Amino acid sequence: MERKGLILETNCIFCKIANGEIPSATIYEDEEFRAILDLGPASKGHALILPKKHAANLFELPDETAGKAMILAKRLAKTLKEGLHADGLNVVQNNGEAAGQTVYHFHMHLIPRYADDTVNVTWTPGTLTESDKAEVTELF
Repeated sequence: MERKGLILETNCIFCKIANGEIPSATIYEDEEFRAILDLGPASKGHALILPKKHAANLFELPDETAGKAMILAKRLAKTLKEGLHADGLNVVQNNGEAAGQTVYHFHMHLIPRYADDTVNVTWTPGTLTESDKAEVTELF
């Protein structure tokens, strides 16, 4: 499907939301993005940034769009943190099923955090081994 020069996936719910075909609680919109409140929020103010042009994940996202998404995340995060008097804020972006991605349209979560909330975006720290360090640094 193509509309306004944008390539959209016919069955992608985030394409439909981002392009106004499905109603949403929109907090920001421009030519390239729509930001909405998450219907299943982790905390008060949990928002999603959706590009209007489809990319399944970060690996498919054009560099220019990725840069603009991060700039927009910074601006919206500041407004959410200050406006809701949050104590912090997580920016979360998942790629692939193993990483927790459930909708295959690139999106960023902005999750305001409050001192006594029960939101869990954590892991148990491991140990950087010499062999892992060598293997990974050799990739670059």
